Amino acid sequence: MTPIRNIAIIAHVDHGKTTLVDRLLHAGNLFRDNQSVGELIMDSGDLERERGITITAKNVAIQYKGVKINILDTPGHSDFGGEVERVLRMADGVVILVDAFEGPMPQTRFVTQKAIELGIRPIVLINKVDKPGCRPDETVEAVLDLLIGLDATEEQLDFKVVYGSGKNGWMGPDWQHPTTDITYLIDTILEVVPEAKYNEGPLQMQITSLDFSTYVGRIAIGKVFRGTVKENQPVILIKRDGTQLKQRIKEVFLFEGMGRLRQPEARAGDICALVGLEGFEIGDTVADAEQPEALPPITVEEPTISMRFTINDSPFYGKEGKFVTSRHLRDRLMKETEKNLALRVHETDSADAFLVYGRGVLHLSVLIETMRREGYEFAVGQPQVLYREVDGAIHEPIETLVVDVPEQYSGTVIQYVSQRRGELLVMEPKGDLQHLEFTIPSRGLIGLRSELLTATAGEAVMAHRVLNYAPKRGEIPGRTHGVLISKGAGIASGYAMYQLSERSTFMIEANVEVYGGQIVGYTNRPDDLVVNLQKTKQLTNMRASGSDEAITMPPPLRLSLEQCLEYIEEGELVEITPQSIRLRKLYLDENERKRFDRKG
Repeated sequence: MTPIRNIAIIAHVDHGKTTLVDRLLHAGNLFRDNQSVGELIMDSGDLERERGITITAKNVAIQYKGVKINILDTPGHSDFGGEVERVLRMADGVVILVDAFEGPMPQTRFVTQKAIELGIRPIVLINKVDKPGCRPDETVEAVLDLLIGLDATEEQLDFKVVYGSGKNGWMGPDWQHPTTDITYLIDTILEVVPEAKYNEGPLQMQITSLDFSTYVGRIAIGKVFRGTVKENQPVILIKRDGTQLKQRIKEVFLFEGMGRLRQPEARAGDICALVGLEGFEIGDTVADAEQPEALPPITVEEPTISMRFTINDSPFYGKEGKFVTSRHLRDRLMKETEKNLALRVHETDSADAFLVYGRGVLHLSVLIETMRREGYEFAVGQPQVLYREVDGAIHEPIETLVVDVPEQYSGTVIQYVSQRRGELLVMEPKGDLQHLEFTIPSRGLIGLRSELLTATAGEAVMAHRVLNYAPKRGEIPGRTHGVLISKGAGIASGYAMYQLSERSTFMIEANVEVYGGQIVGYTNRPDDLVVNLQKTKQLTNMRASGSDEAITMPPPLRLSLEQCLEYIEEGELVEITPQSIRLRKLYLDENERKRFDRKG
């Protein structure tokens, strides 16, 4: 039998995980010498390629020196931490990737903690050692301090260190002496990571991932923990609540390179895909038909924010979307919970609205953007932080915030974070940057990124993750300016917009269709302003030279989806359609809004 190693690659965002997997795929000779495969091969989704981030965990297999190595590539953002928790169960070893300049970051701590709790022995890879101003030796010390702080065992603290540059394609034992390839890392994996054990006994396999094929339907992916799974084998599917369902496996696939290869069986220790199971979810156990035994369920951290998803009831309802009813919206959200473990969907008193809980604004915005591209049309409300009551006091999620910024902007960053109830813990130089660490309420982070980027001329680098729940830290100031609200429906005239442009900034262009209650821009004044954008210039028979000025309008402010979600306040919605993202008031009629404000 071919020996097997199962390894997960974990790290903070942008530390080079997916680039490293590219190098491992090339080292496994998966491609022809003349084959053009590009970069970031594992980031296959459209959204992943556009944003340059990994969103879902994926696995591939390479052959090296007669050993099969299953490689699990994981996301780096804390919003997608559920993906990391889901796949770490399949790994027998982890490569902790750390940027030689940045050192361990908040998400490095989170993913390392999960690996340490599972008793996995790590390999520490100090990446990007060719970066100017990098500190590889200090970074190793910082990783050791991190592991000690996470109560790692003696064996886990005795980790192997590999230095290298994933981008330049070399790994070695000494960062000052570059090698020519990454074979040193793969040899270290074979040496440190234990061979996947073949546990004799009745079948046990945990489903940790889902796939879908238009030909065979849903496919269950997971690691066989005990026994052997074979084609046409009767099995028992044990659900999370203990329910047992009789099933039969039709086909077994093993991972080979980037694809899957049909095999008659898969043995304990290997990662496989099963066809033929029905009604399964992530975390369910596929067990022997005669002696069914369940594996412990996969636990993921609780969500920290919620958003209200409702059907789109604006005057432009149904113009651009393909799926617009509450039934479509409900079915799609419930389908998402099957594979997105960190997501929760609760129904509300209204049949048209659903509460969706997630790990952060990015987590939910990726879901919104995916649904939008699939043809869904709906509206979402302001992100709300989830509070807890502890001993009669209200507690809120507190996060660790790390900001690296040029020294001249450090005072500005501290001022902005302090306004949002942040507390400064660490301030130290890091190369030519200032390294700042804060604790800040999760609600204080909503909208902070765009403010800091504006205040620091785009120089600030931010990272954060949930620390704990603590007593609520007072009120946080909201938007300091009012918004422009369209009074009626029709085409926005350039003449009307020009008259308002001196004291306002628009989010729409001239000559586009708007409706009453739509937010079209913001004003310098603190109060909202209802404006008539359909007003046109009165034309007369009189002509006078120089009275008709050429209208020159500044370009409109374009907000991304995340910026829209962070911009809106209570009583406002973001209208999502396949072609447009609009901001609007919850109550489109001005009189209804006044009644709502009086009640509020």
